[in-house]
Formats: sequence, C-alpha cells, structure tokens
Amino acid sequence: MHTPARVLRTALLVFASATCSALAQSDPSAEPANSVTPPTTNSSTAAVQLEQFNVSSSRVHSYQTDRVQVGSFRDVNPVDVPLTVNVMTREVLDAQGDRTIFDAVKNAAGVTRAQTGGGSIADNIAIRGITVENRGNFRLNGSLPIVNLADTSLENKERVEVLKGATSLYYGFVPPSGVVNLVTKRPTPGPLTALSVMVNNYGAITGHVDVSRRFLDKNQAGVRINLVQGSEDIGIDHFSGNRTFESLAADWKIGDRVLIRYDVENLNKKASEQEIFALLAPVNGVIPLPPMPPNTRNLAGEWQKYETHSLANLARVDVILSHSWTLVAEAGHALTFRTRLTSQFQNYNLLTGAGMLSITFNPAMRYTNDNYRVELFGRFDTFNVHHNLSIGETSNERDQDVYLKGNVAVPQNMYSPSEIPQVSAPTATTTRTLNHLRDTGSYVYDRLVAFNDHIQVIAGVRLTDFRSNTYVFTTNNTTGVTTVAPALYAVKDKVSPMVSLTYKPTLNSSIYVSYLKALEAGATAANAQANAGFVLPPLESRQYEVGAKVDFHGVLYQVAYFDIERPSTFINAANFLTANGKAGYKGTEFFASGEIVGSLSVIASGTVLDAKQLNPATPTTYQQTPEGTARYAGSLFLEWRAPFKKGLSLSAGGFYIGRRPLNNAGQGFVGGYTTYSAGIAYAFKLSTADVTLRITSDNLTDKVAWAGVGGNLLSTNIPRVVRMSVKAAF
Repeated sequence: MHTPARVLRTALLVFASATCSALAQSDPSAEPANSVTPPTTNSSTAAVQLEQFNVSSSRVHSYQTDRVQVGSFRDVNPVDVPLTVNVMTREVLDAQGDRTIFDAVKNAAGVTRAQTGGGSIADNIAIRGITVENRGNFRLNGSLPIVNLADTSLENKERVEVLKGATSLYYGFVPPSGVVNLVTKRPTPGPLTALSVMVNNYGAITGHVDVSRRFLDKNQAGVRINLVQGSEDIGIDHFSGNRTFESLAADWKIGDRVLIRYDVENLNKKASEQEIFALLAPVNGVIPLPPMPPNTRNLAGEWQKYETHSLANLARVDVILSHSWTLVAEAGHALTFRTRLTSQFQNYNLLTGAGMLSITFNPAMRYTNDNYRVELFGRFDTFNVHHNLSIGETSNERDQDVYLKGNVAVPQNMYSPSEIPQVSAPTATTTRTLNHLRDTGSYVYDRLVAFNDHIQVIAGVRLTDFRSNTYVFTTNNTTGVTTVAPALYAVKDKVSPMVSLTYKPTLNSSIYVSYLKALEAGATAANAQANAGFVLPPLESRQYEVGAKVDFHGVLYQVAYFDIERPSTFINAANFLTANGKAGYKGTEFFASGEIVGSLSVIASGTVLDAKQLNPATPTTYQQTPEGTARYAGSLFLEWRAPFKKGLSLSAGGFYIGRRPLNNAGQGFVGGYTTYSAGIAYAFKLSTADVTLRITSDNLTDKVAWAGVGGNLLSTNIPRVVRMSVKAAF
C-alpha cells in the first residue's frame, strides 16, 4: 500500500541531491529561460503562445491577481469572467498562516462549514448553501479532481481559487456550489531554497523545505520540490497526530512550440478524530440542543485514529500547431486510501449528560479518480469579431471501495467525560460498497470579443454520457451468506449549455449576465443513514447570475446576484436519504481584494442568501431553509505594512456566519458567531537570506460555537490557536 509513497519520497530526495549538485556547478547569474507572457483578453490579434513557466500571482506582494486558472477561464482576467470568482493569493495564505483549505476559503463570500468541521481531520464545506462534493469539486491546477478526504496541504500552493456556481460545461457532473481550484507553485526563473519551521501554542511543529532549480543550456527545464514533515496538535483532548507531504512540479519547454508540465504530490496523515454530536429526536416539533461544550473537549479516544494516504499525479502538454491554434492534452490520477474509527455521541440525556458514543469501524476505504482531457484552442478573427474557441473531449472515472464492519456503542458522559477503552470491531456483519462513476463529455465553447473589447459573448454547450453503478454487499459472518443490493443509473447525451453577455464600459470594468445548466451525481447516503452507501440518481440544475466587476486603484470589486434551482434531498422519518423535489438559492454577494493604498491590503466578502425548499408534496420541508444554510455571512481581513519600519506588517480579520437550521424541516437553529484573527510579521535581510518571522492567531477570543451543521450532525469549532513561524529563503 505504501510502496508508491516510499518510491516518491526516495525520488524526491534523489532529485533534491541532484539539484544541489547542479547548483554547485552552475553559474548563479545565468539568465532564466525566455518566458512568454500569456495572451491577454484585449490582444485581439495576438498569436497563441505558450504560458509563462512561473504560473503565479502576476502582481507581486498583492492580494489580487490579474488572471485565473480555473475551468474554461484559464489565463483570463477576473474582470472578463462572467461568474463570481474569488482568489486567495499566496500573500493572503501567508499573512493568515493558513493551514487547511477552509482556512483559505473562509475569505470567500458565502463559504461555510458543513456537517463535520472541527479541524481535526478534514473540512466539509458549503458554498452558497450547497455542499461541495469532496470527490468532484476540488481541482488541482484547474483539471484533476482530487479526493478531498484529508487536510489538503497548502505548502506547495501558489493560490486558491473559488469559482462559484454551475461549472458543468467544463467539469461535467459536479454540484453547482462551485469549484475550489488549487494552483501549485511552479519552478522559479532563478534558484530558490527556502527553509521554514512553524510551531503552535499546543506543541505542534512542522518543518518545510522548498527548492527550485532550472536545467539545460537555456534553463528550459525546471523542477520545484516541497518536503513537509511535522506533528499535529489542535488543542483538543485525547488528540495526537503526524503528517508528511512531498510534492514535485516540473516544467520543460521544448523549443518555442511545446511545453510539458508535471505535478505529483503525496500526503500521509494519521491523527485522532474528534467526535460529532448526533441530533436528538424533536420534542413538540423542536430539536433540543445539547449545551455548548468546551471547544477543547473530545469525547472520543486518542486511539481512534484516522489514517490516510493520498497521491495525485497530473501531466499536461501544450503544443502550438500554428499562429492561431494550440493543442492541450492532460491526464491525471488521484488516489486516497484511508482507515477510519469515527464516532457519534448520541441518545444523550440533557440533564445528566449520559449518552452513548457509537464508534464506526471502516477498516479499508479506497477512492480513485482518473481524468483525461484533450482540447483544441484557437484565436482568430471573423470580420470584426475575435474568437477564443475551445473544442474538447474529457473523461472522468471515479471508483470507491469501502468496507464497513459496523458500530460499537460505549457509555460516555458529555459533562464528565471518561477515558474510552480501546474496543474491537464487531464481527457479525461486514458491508462492502462498490461504486463506479463514469462521466464522458464533448464540449465546444467560444468567447467572442467585438466593438474594441466592449462587448463579449460566451456561448458553449457540453454533451455528456454518465453512468453510476453501486453494489452493496452485506455478508453475515456467522452463516457466510452474502446479499447484494444494486443501484444502477445511466444517462446519455445530456446537454449542458452556457451563455453570457458582458459589457465593458472600460478596460478594467464589466457588467455581465449569464445562464448555465448543471449536472451532478446523486448524493451518497452516509454511514448513519439506513441506506448507507447508496448513490441517488443524477441531478440537473440551472443558474442565472447578474454581476458587475471593476478593478479600481488596485482593488478588484465584485458584486453579483445569483438564482440557482437544484434538486433537493432529505433524511425521511425512516432514516433514508431520499429525493425531495427542488430547492432554490437566491442571493447577493460582494467580494473585494487588493491594495487600498500601497501599504494596506484588503480581502473582504459578504453574502445575503435566501434559500428555500420548493416541494409542496413534502409539507414538513416546504418553504423551509435547507439545513446548515446561513442567510448572512461575511469576512474582512486587512494587512498593514508599517511605513516607519521596513519589513514590519500587522494584520487583523473578522469572520461571521449567521444562524443556521439544524435540518430541512427547520426544527431548530444554531446561533451565528464571529471569530477574529490577528498577526504580526517582520521581514529582514540576514547575510544573503531573506528572513521572515511571523506570528498569527485564529479564533483570537477563543469563541465556542457549533461550526458544522448538517446530516443530523453537529460539530464544534477548534479553540484559539497561535502559530509562530520563521522562514529563510536563499
């Protein structure tokens, strides 16, 4: 199982040794390889060119970027994207000391935690009230769907992009919540060696090495290696863990017509998993909430480890065919293997605190994604209209193989917790769930620019075939009898259109309207449901969005109104996950990022969301807000670089989530809450090294709140954490 990890780790160490030897023999003053600036949206007559080697935020030390890398909008200025796209640059990630994906995307409008979310293992998130699917909506470099079932490492990421809403034209069957895109750091034009150490107030410590080198006569080839190792501690009881992470990013420019890129990253993490609270049955139509426990309390045992191994490979080749045409081919594979001893605290007495901790044994869970794409891209003129035409074919296959040995209930008390003794897995029944999804599609997409770039029209359509095969094998280990329950769904020639109209009063502003249809795989019933493992039929939704953007004096402002209608699900009285008609999500979002003045950076967001379930055939949920959906959410983060002391910067932020319903029937709510962050950093020169000392704090006031809501579950936020780091770059 761990052979690929050992091979990768050995290869990285050999590569690191080789680069150091090459550096010793090379001329440090050698000129970097010629890099070509990617075509901008206003270069109507420019030829197709290879992208820059260094795919990074092109505005140095900025909270804003002038291009995105997600979906069909690669290398497009955010002003020209007729959807809401929020970008968290490396500067934002560093200033906040971000450790997880949620740390980064909490800056984006309308992003909240869903179900679990204490931060001990991984975050489930929702965008615009719609849960983000952990196997389809998280992308590496705009392409490969990674399996986000463990804390995805950010050390090798240049930025995090959130493209809101429906994205089926490019990505196929994914929920219309949006796509979270992780853009990796590329090899730098010159040599780079960076060493850093981060510790927190609970004793966790992480070391990080970042090395970049270029090779060949004209530096046409480059590699960048990131190695991370550390212990984990988030300040809760009965917790311990460790994490290792390795990644390699390689570029090779062959002449002026071919660019090859390759990324591989490997994560191993083992840590205790905090318990989650199961909701009690309603009393007179209202679900009684347990008293808010201390956010340091963990009712589970330290021995209940979540162990995961994740590996992702992605290769891309760009070939210039002519002055106007280029061919892009991509292939990727993502694997996650995990074992899990999760627990729910349930059937508790609110007076005495006595209840049962139900421990679920998943001894082997394997998930894979195989993704392929071929795209022909052309830039040409017809009469006075400039075309940016893409014609593509894509295929994505997802496999899931999950074992469930059942549950063991252990007495526990939420007011006076006791040490949970290690227990063995039950042996009566074993359930194995096999699920295979295949999503293949062809698409054509054109962005037409006319009237001196003042008018842009996007029209595209995707034709998709989709198949979902699920088999649940239940074995009675006493009799040896196995029963099989299949769930098979298939659709062919499903059409997903997109059309938008953008008017640009100036080069740096736009007003747009867009319409999209989205397709997504049906939801999968969780372990706690009576039909655990079953995948519901595929779903179809639609979205309208009207918005405006302006890049004004260094700050990109975005405001949008969206209207999404999608199929809804709920857990019925028999504890089955089932369909529930339609749900509507209407709202207004605001996002701003950039530099107000040269010394003051800002990233701010706000959302007002009106979400309702629209199925009158289910009166208990009709016109109710979908579970876990907040009407109001907002954030503000500022960083000030002191003019009186070069290298000194101060930062502060606030993050608000409004009250949210416990279930789809609106039988109770958790209150809204605000957390605060603060930081200080000092950068200086020490001999030939650029050194940065940084202290950041999350949940500065140690707020205690219910962070995750959904699926009849509740989870708390984590306590205040203070991180201290030192980084030296040569």
